[in-house]
Amino acid sequence: QVQLVESGGGLVQPGGSLRLSCAASGNILSINSMDWYRQAPGKQRELVAAITNGGSIYYADSVKGRFTISRDNVKNTVNLQMNGLKPEDTAVYYCYFQGRVPGVLRYLEVWGQGTLVTVSS
Repeated sequence: QVQLVESGGGLVQPGGSLRLSCAASGNILSINSMDWYRQAPGKQRELVAAITNGGSIYYADSVKGRFTISRDNVKNTVNLQMNGLKPEDTAVYYCYFQGRVPGVLRYLEVWGQGTLVTVSS
């Protein structure tokens, strides 16, 4: 099994910054991708940023130039630095893991518990 522990959410004023972290633990053979999604009230969950094992990075258009995703392949962590936060960034942010574990032929997919980010004055 793989467990994801997220941290770093909270309340911040517009224009402020937050850093989210997600640590994956367990018997992990390899990680294909660790991503950040978010879900705002009344909206569908959306992909915010993704980083693959090969180093390819994706950002949603709404966060380009403001958010930065990074990964530590030794510690199995992924971070999301969020700058220039806007009220529309308010959402529950979820860490997503895709990788291989012993005894499972396909990629294992795991979601974190979510961390709330509120941008408000």
